[in-house]
Amino acid sequence: MLSRFFDWSRHFIWRLPSALPSSCALCGCSHEQALCDDCEQRFFKHAPLRCHQCASPLLRTDAPTQRCGACLTDPPAFDTTIVAGDYAAPVDHLVLALKFGNRLALAPLFAHMLRDAILREPVFAMPAVLTAVPLGEKRLTERGFNQALEIAKPLARAIAIPLAPQLLERTRDTLMQSMLHPAERHRNMRHAFVLPAHAGALVQGQHVGVVDDVMTTGVTMNEIAVTLKRHGAVRVTNLVFARTPPK
Repeated sequence: MLSRFFDWSRHFIWRLPSALPSSCALCGCSHEQALCDDCEQRFFKHAPLRCHQCASPLLRTDAPTQRCGACLTDPPAFDTTIVAGDYAAPVDHLVLALKFGNRLALAPLFAHMLRDAILREPVFAMPAVLTAVPLGEKRLTERGFNQALEIAKPLARAIAIPLAPQLLERTRDTLMQSMLHPAERHRNMRHAFVLPAHAGALVQGQHVGVVDDVMTTGVTMNEIAVTLKRHGAVRVTNLVFARTPPK
């Protein structure tokens, strides 16, 4: 069934076989694609001006630099962030359905939205290799899958970039970042990632793309970028489905 789910060769179209009923993942209307045209237009096509580095929304006065004040003042280790949309209703319900509702069929939809976001970037340089933010062993056992990796698999196929799913490892099970005070998030993620011995050659001198479902403060992605650059990566790009808007 999954082999019939997509036509990867030409259009990266997300639709169920015509013999089966389907509905939009957001509004529930009957539609042969995973997202109806109205919802795609409403929630994903009108992208705000974003910081080139962290993808936070920018004011028009920030447009000449294409970087937000936070990135200018304290630049993160990653170089670029591309997101498909904001982590706000109703898009946030899609993320929760994938992560906690075992709706794995949504992962290809997220990859499709990310692929379109990449194509909207006029001067984007593609990474040489993709990887996904790894889960800790305990959380992976509890959930049964890594949602970031499930998004990365179809995305890698869609943009024809090799995927290295074991490029990074977590050294420990960290606390959920969303439950922590901003200052605690840095301590929680410090030295949380390592590269296994075999991965060094894949990173040295390369542009690495890191896939995740949600980016809030960027602390996790920054720690990953620090780790990758310590091992010789020359550029790190975050490819994230949804960005939490600043409060």
